[in-house]
Amino acid sequence: MITLENISKSFGDKQVLRGVNLTVETGKSLVIIGGSGTGKSVTLKCILGLIRPDSGRILIDGEDAATAERDAFLAKFGMLFQGAALFDSMPVWENVAFRLLRGSLKRPRAEARDIAVEKLRRVGLGPEVADLFPAELSGGMQKRVGLARAIAADPEIIFFDEPTTGLDPIMSGVINELVREIVVEMGATAMTITHDMTSVRAIADDVAMLHAGKVRWTGPISDLDKADDPYLRQFVTGSADGPIEAVR
Repeated sequence: MITLENISKSFGDKQVLRGVNLTVETGKSLVIIGGSGTGKSVTLKCILGLIRPDSGRILIDGEDAATAERDAFLAKFGMLFQGAALFDSMPVWENVAFRLLRGSLKRPRAEARDIAVEKLRRVGLGPEVADLFPAELSGGMQKRVGLARAIAADPEIIFFDEPTTGLDPIMSGVINELVREIVVEMGATAMTITHDMTSVRAIADDVAMLHAGKVRWTGPISDLDKADDPYLRQFVTGSADGPIEAVR
């Protein structure tokens, strides 16, 4: 479903991606791990076309992302943002139905609300939440609303940007379970970036580690703990000692 071929990207004299090659099979969940500044978010932005790579090619379901018709291309995607990124001035249901109220996916307002309420139910929130505003919700509830919005248009591909950041361990577990259930239930292709190894083990079919702008290791989650790559081992164990220099 997603293929990255030798993707490079620099900002000024800072080279962020240095020839990234990745493949995500249809219906699979790939989790990208790596330290801060290794290019994880830039990789997602390149796939979405928010940033244009300096070189390389990105294919989505066999189609070149650089030449795809923009609205149809973006309609394939849903995204859960790191901070939920809800619109404070809109009630919850309008946040969830944001894409269904405008553009090529536009639905009648009543239908869009019904879909939003159903997606809220799917993430464990009752219809009474629909008319509240984001400021009236806890962090965990906001994250669920963000997840409901990500799946509102039944996308083929879902991106999750640090899905458990800022949540306590119990709520992190709830979100991890929801992410995994929804991806399997929808048959969606998923790509997640995270520092949270608990999330990795909960939602990944495959794992890729980015370091210094390159894919250092990739493989199935079942191989993660027996891989002997020193960069991967240091990251997974959280050791201060190893080839990855800790910023002090």
